[in-house]
Amino acid sequence: MRTDIGVEPEAVRTPPRAARRGVSVERVQDEPIYVLHSYPWKETSLLLDVFSRRHGRVALVAKGAKRPTSALRAVLLGFQPCHASWSGRGEVRTLTRADWTGGLAPLSGLPLLCGFYFNELLVRLLAREDAHEGLFDAYHAGIAALAQRPQASSAELEPVLRSFEFALLRELGFMPDLHLEGSTSEPVLPDAHYRVDPDHGVSVCAASDAQAVRGEVLLALREGPPAEGDIALARAAKTLMRNLLHYHLSGQTLRTRQLLIDLHKL
Repeated sequence: MRTDIGVEPEAVRTPPRAARRGVSVERVQDEPIYVLHSYPWKETSLLLDVFSRRHGRVALVAKGAKRPTSALRAVLLGFQPCHASWSGRGEVRTLTRADWTGGLAPLSGLPLLCGFYFNELLVRLLAREDAHEGLFDAYHAGIAALAQRPQASSAELEPVLRSFEFALLRELGFMPDLHLEGSTSEPVLPDAHYRVDPDHGVSVCAASDAQAVRGEVLLALREGPPAEGDIALARAAKTLMRNLLHYHLSGQTLRTRQLLIDLHKL
């Protein structure tokens, strides 16, 4: 399975042949991971961008993984949970072991595109080695939900997307407090109208404002993404997520989202 759709590799330094003296070697054992992307490295190896539960995003070299006889070929797959061990210094460590933990069906079709969307968000917004265990758990739950819906429509998958987007923004500190005005700390009133600024939070606005949202909607979204079937709240959540992500992506277009839009799927 290819794991590099829509995202170009980040600049990563060549792994050093010899590390500086006096710097200890990091050794990690049996860490839960997902492979976000993999790229060819020299003749027989792979350079991996993995998302780990306790170490965040880590760059690993899987030596010999491209060889036909390598056991890693069947393990280092996108959207499949693994346990991995690695060691080394610097920006790129060396993978020493990887075991598939199983339990999830391979993604295909629309769920696969949604999985690539998750990965692109992580690569664009999550710094390397910035650990967020809650975000890892949300990613695992999202991939599991996609795997359980191989024939789902875009409408049926939207709650899965919103749940991951909410978790991502909250874990990274990008989600404004939706129950208080940003400048006054006054409580949001259900019948008033507000706009949400990514930097300054919630502020009162006129009902005619193009970005006006009723307070009752913000209070409902404070609890998290809406339940399936609440169409109006789902639409508001989608708009809020789109605006916040657009801002924190500095206006960059996500290739996977654009592909989904082009296919009239999202």
